[in-house]
Amino acid sequence: MSSEAREWVWEQSSSRGAARLVLLSIADRVADEQCVSYASLSSLAKRTRASISTVREAVERLLLAGELEQLDDLIGPQRSTVYRLPLAAEAVAQTQAEGQEAGGGTTAADEPADPTKLRLSALRRYGIRPREVPESPARVRKPAVPETGRSRRKPAQRRTGHRHTDVPATGTQNRSEPDLNRRYSSSGAAVLSAAEWQVDPATHTWIRQQGHLDRLGEQGLQAADAKWRAHRADHTVRPAEVWAADWRSWIAREHAPSRPNFYAVPGKNTAAPGGMTRTQAHTAALLAALDEPTGTEG
Repeated sequence: MSSEAREWVWEQSSSRGAARLVLLSIADRVADEQCVSYASLSSLAKRTRASISTVREAVERLLLAGELEQLDDLIGPQRSTVYRLPLAAEAVAQTQAEGQEAGGGTTAADEPADPTKLRLSALRRYGIRPREVPESPARVRKPAVPETGRSRRKPAQRRTGHRHTDVPATGTQNRSEPDLNRRYSSSGAAVLSAAEWQVDPATHTWIRQQGHLDRLGEQGLQAADAKWRAHRADHTVRPAEVWAADWRSWIAREHAPSRPNFYAVPGKNTAAPGGMTRTQAHTAALLAALDEPTGTEG
């Protein structure tokens, strides 16, 4: 089953660089169609040959993109973190459903399981189990002890949830930015179609900083946006971060519309040869000036 999860990462994931290697390493340990896996930061760093900080940032990007979920209520072997590839699980469930339909229909017993519901009994065989939650401090009562006048340190409570406090919880956008994409999945990430996705302020800033607005112009940018939406119309719903990354990649590859030739020589053919460099254009202008009559010819 890990082969199907890895195949989804290779063919469907929008991750790049270290994030892609981390996602492949996690998918390599997927055991069944639930696409649940476990790994620690140190093991991921060893397998990807990256630093702990690089792996932590890669996991954060994958969580924000909605391609990875961290199941804080479960724990893996040696207290490792448990992850889930939700989009891969949906793809596997869809493939199984299509295979059963092609085989002549489904029955109640053969109906594929809901990819959003986990079967803990199947995960226990791989060493994945529910995390033990300590009893609430309000319910723990200590016997009365006479005061001795000496201060007593309050014992530190056992930490639950995120093991790394410097990794933020999953979210779709910065809190200071307007929430343009309002439809959310059960994991908390906004999921929508390409037609519903809107260019956010961060992407507007990226367009200007990268010079794409000057290169394409307003009309060229609108034409590129319309072309992108037409090509992505049949794609399934995805998180807003995934659409933003795909849209930026499309704009970066878009060719600028044809513009007038600034090196045309007056009195000559204004159509510059295709592929002429600036140096070649200057040379052509110089030769054309030498050919102009000066009035001193004998």
